[in-house]
Amino acid sequence: MTLTTPTETPIAFSDAHNAELQQKAKDHLWMHFSRQSVMESGAGVPIIVKGQGHHIWDSKGKQYIDGLSGLFTVNAGHGRKRLAEVAAKQAEELAFFPIWSYAHPNAIELADRLASHAPGDLNRVFYSTGGGEAVETAFKLAKYYWKLMGRPTKHKVISRNVAYHGTPQGALAITGIPAMKEMFEPVTPGGFRVPNTNFYRADEMSPGLGLGDNLEMFGQWAANRIEEMIEFEGPETVAAVFLEPVQNSGGCFPPPPGYFKRVREICDKYDVLLVADEVITAFGRIGNMFASTTYDIQPDMITCAKGMTSGYSPIGATIISDRIYEPFKHGDTTFYHGYTFGGHPVSSAVALANLDIFEEEKLNENVRENSPLFRKELEKLLDLPIVGDVRGAGYFFGIELVKDKGTKETFNDEESERLLRGYLSKALYEAGLYCRADDRGDPVIQLAPPLTVGPKEFAEMGEILHGVLSEAPKYM
Repeated sequence: MTLTTPTETPIAFSDAHNAELQQKAKDHLWMHFSRQSVMESGAGVPIIVKGQGHHIWDSKGKQYIDGLSGLFTVNAGHGRKRLAEVAAKQAEELAFFPIWSYAHPNAIELADRLASHAPGDLNRVFYSTGGGEAVETAFKLAKYYWKLMGRPTKHKVISRNVAYHGTPQGALAITGIPAMKEMFEPVTPGGFRVPNTNFYRADEMSPGLGLGDNLEMFGQWAANRIEEMIEFEGPETVAAVFLEPVQNSGGCFPPPPGYFKRVREICDKYDVLLVADEVITAFGRIGNMFASTTYDIQPDMITCAKGMTSGYSPIGATIISDRIYEPFKHGDTTFYHGYTFGGHPVSSAVALANLDIFEEEKLNENVRENSPLFRKELEKLLDLPIVGDVRGAGYFFGIELVKDKGTKETFNDEESERLLRGYLSKALYEAGLYCRADDRGDPVIQLAPPLTVGPKEFAEMGEILHGVLSEAPKYM
């Protein structure tokens, strides 16, 4: 399944217009997670002006494959007039109204729709405007829930090494990337880390145990580290465990067989809540509306955002089990938390229409059918000496880069800087592929294209990657 390429190529901005925009950006724009020195040096920043299907165009008229769905977000593809028209119609009818003691039809209908797709008894939807806020909501709710249960010392949270869960102060405490936190310390207390499920590095993570040859045993070992941490910190102090079904940061770590079953057993044993952070993995990225369904996870809460509207309007949500909601059904108990734009009428309308597209065009089925072909295409890169591992699930894959394939030796900070920022990011983009070259863990390239693509697009991306990575040793 593919979306058609537009019949009219976007008109390139004039040199004068481009120069004017670059100057305004240099003077006033502060980009996210970016080095401002790029603009200060005069090199400028890529300016994206149009998207259609799985392509984007910059202000100079050049076309690129969007191999990252914007930011794991544009799941239904760019240029959906239907979603734009739904947004415009809703804005004319009711552009804004809060859900602070009031409601509007779209927020109600979307909550019903999300609950129908969520696993188990996750039946209550608390809206936010993005993923970090959804995680923040889950963190605060977990602590409050245990207070209401008469167990106020349960306030700590456990997450995995290198995992990213957002930038608000609470979500940052759950994020397992020290380099993203040190400049903001002291952060919210209570966050503790356990090993992730990077099977490629199993022997390094569990030396002497020989787990690098047994995926299921490695998964049990990784899950048991959660129990170990709960016991070490004290079960009466641990409120929740936050896990992505497929961990993003570090390069797309799927769960080993039996991993989440064991985690659920541990959480039940110690009365700890399990939160599935599905900000990236929900809405088709792994082939179902929720990856919790894919991996038979039974969480107490799910956080989601990004693909809910395919990025056409901002929204996020925390979906909560009946068990956690129960104390709020009675008396004057109130969750004093919320966001002005949470459950926004326009965003909710767009989300409903976006989910209609998923069902009508069978996007989840498309991912499930074609994911093995995507993997097969990317695994062709393993013939390159710099490619150590290809891993992931659905339309969400990571390619780990190594200095020595035999020993799995990774790059030091200086080498990684030279390889990723000095060469790969720019070279891939210039070759016509927008994706992510990331070194928050070991250096990886990540791919997460719109869910509408198929074998033809896999081959195009694979060809670009092979060409660029073949030249990478010159920059090591």
